[in-house]
Amino acid sequence: MKSQILSLAITLGFSISSFAQAQMFKKTLDCEYVDQIQSYYLANHLVYKQKDSELQKRVVEQYIKHQDGAKIYLLQSDVTSIQNMMKTVFDQVAKKDCKFATEIQSMLVQRVADRTESVKKILDKSFKFNKETEFTYDPDHKEFPKNGKEAEEFLSKYVQFQVANYLATDMKLDEAKSRVIKNYERSLKRIKETKQEDLIANYLNAFALSLDPHSAFLAKDPYEDFKIDMGLSLEGIGATLSQDDGFTVIEALVTGGAAAKSGSLEPKDKIVAVSKKDGKMENVIDMDLKDVVKLIRGPKGTKVKLSILRKEAGTNKKFDVDLTREKINLEDNAISIFYQDKTINGEKKKIGIINFPSFYADNSRGGRSSAADMKKIIAEAREKKVDGIVVDLSTNGGGSLDDAVKIGGLFIKTGNIVKSTSRTGEESPLADVDPKVDWEGPLVILTSRVSASASEILSGAMKDYNRAVIVGADHTYGKGSIQNVPQLPFDLGAMKVTIGMFYTPGGFSTQHRGVESDIVFPSPYHLDEIGEKSMDYSLPPKKLDAFVSKEGFVESGAGHWDVIKSDWIKSLKVRSDDRVSKNTEFKKIAEDLEKTKKSGKIIKVSEILKDKGEKEKKVKNKRYADKKEKDQEYLKRPEIQEASNVLSDLIVLEAGKVKDLSKVTIQ
Repeated sequence: MKSQILSLAITLGFSISSFAQAQMFKKTLDCEYVDQIQSYYLANHLVYKQKDSELQKRVVEQYIKHQDGAKIYLLQSDVTSIQNMMKTVFDQVAKKDCKFATEIQSMLVQRVADRTESVKKILDKSFKFNKETEFTYDPDHKEFPKNGKEAEEFLSKYVQFQVANYLATDMKLDEAKSRVIKNYERSLKRIKETKQEDLIANYLNAFALSLDPHSAFLAKDPYEDFKIDMGLSLEGIGATLSQDDGFTVIEALVTGGAAAKSGSLEPKDKIVAVSKKDGKMENVIDMDLKDVVKLIRGPKGTKVKLSILRKEAGTNKKFDVDLTREKINLEDNAISIFYQDKTINGEKKKIGIINFPSFYADNSRGGRSSAADMKKIIAEAREKKVDGIVVDLSTNGGGSLDDAVKIGGLFIKTGNIVKSTSRTGEESPLADVDPKVDWEGPLVILTSRVSASASEILSGAMKDYNRAVIVGADHTYGKGSIQNVPQLPFDLGAMKVTIGMFYTPGGFSTQHRGVESDIVFPSPYHLDEIGEKSMDYSLPPKKLDAFVSKEGFVESGAGHWDVIKSDWIKSLKVRSDDRVSKNTEFKKIAEDLEKTKKSGKIIKVSEILKDKGEKEKKVKNKRYADKKEKDQEYLKRPEIQEASNVLSDLIVLEAGKVKDLSKVTIQ
């Protein structure tokens, strides 16, 4: 890693001597580095190779969207001013001039202060809650307000919506009003406290996003989070945190972590102060969550003290807890397997349901990977003599490309899993070279519209080889691009840049189209705005010649797997459609989707109050459930149950004993 950083430092024009100094004296991201970093993006991006007027226009659009994506604070005149300030932004940053960022920040602070004062006036003693309030709200199709009066007219309706969200949790009106005001005050405080390096990072992220939806600039803190997600481990106290009404709240404790082992902390505890390196306590009420997390995280073996506020028997109890930071494995994001016993036509069968939330890979020595974990889980499933496997990718947004290739190889003999193309047009196939077939039995893959990237590689390859039945939403997300994430020198963060496109063995880019399901059933994510084609500046799809490898098939003997036949799919679909049509949970999902489509972007305050408190209660029950309860909730999901039923039918078809599935019973 250090050699890669040194190479990048030279590529960006940083001298080796200054780089060596930076290892001892870490630098702060500032305007000095912006143009060099932009140049690196353009030297590596799949499509964009140079700056032009269209790219500059996109950068300005993205920068404005970051300032006020909801179009609540800025006026149209402000937007025009920003466009004028940034009309030569590429020339400005080339001259190391980033004054525009500070000037725009001052403008935003003033507008947020204006809206905060407006909210206080709206929610004064004369405020009357009106549950009949309705308004259309879609930032992508809404103009910025022309003047302060128009801004306040919209705000008066929007505040009704915000108050309603609190009233729906059985909160009293006065407290709801107070919460809304405090939220605006906290937003103003956070914006005022924005550091110069954050302003520069925001600009660089706008530049990256103007290239395509998946290029991004990762400042120091987001880059640390990225590494934690990919490695499934961090050094800290082992607690999931959230923010509520200015307090940092413990959501859950990681089993085996320092917080859980202390026996002193519980979910719902509020952290009000954290010790700094010098041992002094720092008040963290109203502090941004990322800054609280930064204080709590630290190297393994070091100590941290937390001041806790707990509601107990109607009173607030305050106490301190001393903890020693440890390395924590984030098991909730790791692959896991559940077993179900089924009786199919009177015969007892066992199936495995593999929950696969992300393609993780820690490249450090001895690091954990999803491919190694999947191999172990399949070996365990074989030992338990399962008759079929469901791989659940329905919440998997992707991750490691290398792991997707290795996992695809667990289900075929050898051969191509994916092919990538670069900015030069070069085609590079990535193949499984291990001749072992780890699982040759019936296989169903569950996807949704949020299954993306590596999930699409795996499901697409299995579909093209006719190795698995793909079930779930109509298609997956549709992300067919590949990103590289080189770390910047000086501890300035990292750049995520799109360097290629990938194609499944049938020659299809998953870009926009995704991977289509063989059997479709209602999904809560089945909305038009979920998918690559709805993203700003998404790259167009392409097609290659098919590259399915005949070496992947095993016609007989050890490792033999059955090719999915088209008439099987037809039979499975008829059975699934019949079950789904009778399932009340699927009916509810379909009704909710239809209701969302009909209402469009109209917000009706009365709808928020209709199921008063129910949504909040459900969220709280899930939020604080123990692992056993979470597992039970997971297995109750209608799409998991239906995937299990499709697999049961597939087991019968692959056994070859029954041709007419209508006569098959599953219990």
